[in-house]
Amino acid sequence: MKKKIAMLFFGLMTVVAANAQFEQGKMYANAGLSGLDLNYTSKWDADLSAKVGYMFMQDWMLVGEGQWNIREDAPNSFQVGAGLRYYIEQNGLFLSAGARYKHDASLYAGHSKHDDLIPNVSLGYAFFLSRTVTIEPELYYDISLKDFKDYSKLGFRVSFGIYLDEIF
Repeated sequence: MKKKIAMLFFGLMTVVAANAQFEQGKMYANAGLSGLDLNYTSKWDADLSAKVGYMFMQDWMLVGEGQWNIREDAPNSFQVGAGLRYYIEQNGLFLSAGARYKHDASLYAGHSKHDDLIPNVSLGYAFFLSRTVTIEPELYYDISLKDFKDYSKLGFRVSFGIYLDEIF
């Protein structure tokens, strides 16, 4: 019985803390790692990303993003982009959509330069460790407009986020 009461209390505190963070005026910073791509190739790759955001209205965030992609069988690249994120307060889920510009950082023999515009969508969950710090698992889909077959991908990202009061 004590375990049930403790779990109920923990769940209630998590929901209260989570709802307080999706208010207008909050700032957001995030760092993440992805390397668990669900694509059909067996080559190794990893993505390091950083995001910043601003809650411009209740449950809506404008996000800027930078990403470094490390590939075994293709040129390394970097990406910059922007998007929108919508939070579903009742359960901590978020939906996001955006676009990034991708640029090759180096050229391998036999590979041509690959600059691309990549629209993306994702579904994630903001799990609050404290009132301001989150772990955010996220399932995403990147759609390459230049080479759909080789560069579009479905993947999984894990990141840490920090929600801050307005700085300005």
